[in-house]
Amino acid sequence: MKNEIRKLRIQLERLKGKKEQLEQSLETAKETLKETKQEIRKHEQAIAVVKEVGLKTQQSLQYHIADTVSMALDSVFDDPYEMIVEFVQRRGKTECDLMFKRGNQIVDPLSASGGGAVDVASFALRVASWSMQQPKTRNVLLLDEPFKNLSEGLLPKASEMLKQVSDKLGLQIIMITHSDALIESADKVFQVQNKKRRSILL
Repeated sequence: MKNEIRKLRIQLERLKGKKEQLEQSLETAKETLKETKQEIRKHEQAIAVVKEVGLKTQQSLQYHIADTVSMALDSVFDDPYEMIVEFVQRRGKTECDLMFKRGNQIVDPLSASGGGAVDVASFALRVASWSMQQPKTRNVLLLDEPFKNLSEGLLPKASEMLKQVSDKLGLQIIMITHSDALIESADKVFQVQNKKRRSILL
């Protein structure tokens, strides 16, 4: 009988030890859970801040790109398109849609508008992209046969736009062109001739 009581006491002490271990593990788990919840709250707050900054950045980009391109189109065309910029989520990624708008009609620039409008918009997008760089690259823009799809009558306006962009932004524009109308506002003109597959400055 004494042996059985002794065994029961030993077993009871073991169970008490296990109970203490379990209680300690439970306290540790509760503390870890509390810390984890705090970390989750911090991450959620950080994500909210990042989303807000991202949204404000997108809005700033929308305005800057749309405004720059719309002004360029307005300076060349009598009945210009307006550039519309929209950021959309596709397949878990943010993409930028660029569209032209005239009145209530929205069109895809590449398929539903004249090539001249796309040429002007393309130039303005390059200028907008350069102006947003931090830090900025060198203030030189190289253009190879720009506005080649623009009608001859609009080339003087495009030339004046190039001059205004250059002057206002302090942007040096180096341009290769066959158009006499496009170089009307140029500060310097160099004539180059191709002889025996070599470019000769005249």
